[in-house]
Amino acid sequence: SQYDFPMQKRIVEKFGEFTVVTMTPSILNLREAFAKRLMDIVGGFVGCLLTGIFTVILAPFIWIKSPGPIFFSQMRVGRNGKLFKMYKFRSMYPDAEERKQELLAMNEVEDGYMFKIENDPRIIGSEKGAGKGIGNFIRKTSLDEFPQFFNVLKGDMSIVGTRPPLISETNLYELHHKARLAIKPGITGMWQVSCRSDITDFEEVVRLDREYISNWNIGMDIKILVKTVMVVLKEDGSM
Repeated sequence: SQYDFPMQKRIVEKFGEFTVVTMTPSILNLREAFAKRLMDIVGGFVGCLLTGIFTVILAPFIWIKSPGPIFFSQMRVGRNGKLFKMYKFRSMYPDAEERKQELLAMNEVEDGYMFKIENDPRIIGSEKGAGKGIGNFIRKTSLDEFPQFFNVLKGDMSIVGTRPPLISETNLYELHHKARLAIKPGITGMWQVSCRSDITDFEEVVRLDREYISNWNIGMDIKILVKTVMVVLKEDGSM
């Protein structure tokens, strides 16, 4: 069933005269939580340094092709529904959010839980043809994601986790979809390294996210990071 969620850890507690068993898909002990946060801090510093270098290189190309802000910020939903502002290099024209309404009928993800279309006309340089232009380049190489390392340092995000959804998307969530909000969102994750651009079934995204949450360990994060680098180098779609 889509509502099934493997309960791998149990806590037995006394609640007054009653013995209560709490079941949860995953609980990080202090050492595990420290290891994950330490990896985020170290990776976040390195990522922010690289973001500074990429800003110097990419900013002129972005501004020349589409005058306006170099960075794009957007409110996203984080752990347990907490809202935060997520940052990216701007890969779309300034009116992208307004034009999104015109393109909703072309959404490739069922039921509107996510928004994704092939050859998005809002991408900077898309008028040159599919896959061309500076916007397509920074998305294809996932360079647009690097400013999110600032979110990682702030503690809003983790390097590895579930992707942070839009508020409008979570408003459509059914109960079992909200399981993916149980942890900090990440720059990369299970579904991004599992045929990232080919997944159009949101239930498959949720299944992979729940699998990650249920089976998390630091070794899994390292494997996902290695796979992410390999997938990006192969240019197997955007994150």
